[in-house]
Amino acid sequence: MIGFLGQALFSARFLVQWIVSERRSESVIPVAFWVFSIFGGAFLLAYAIYRKDPVFILGQAAGFLVYGRNLMLIRKKHLSTRGTVPAA
Repeated sequence: MIGFLGQALFSARFLVQWIVSERRSESVIPVAFWVFSIFGGAFLLAYAIYRKDPVFILGQAAGFLVYGRNLMLIRKKHLSTRGTVPAA
């Protein structure tokens, strides 16, 4: 069940990205994409560890660097623009 849940969460990120992009009529990667990536990846990593599959473990563990870094960049941008006055 953990593997199926992880795969469902991981796959949901593509659906979220597609819906947001269609609504904006441009390619967009929303924060929810990265959140689903983290949670889906965590469940898939747990499943990979349970299966003792080193290739699967390495692939899922490496993704956390990308997901985490993107969330850090988004947070940094959000914090830097909080105190600014929007342009007219």
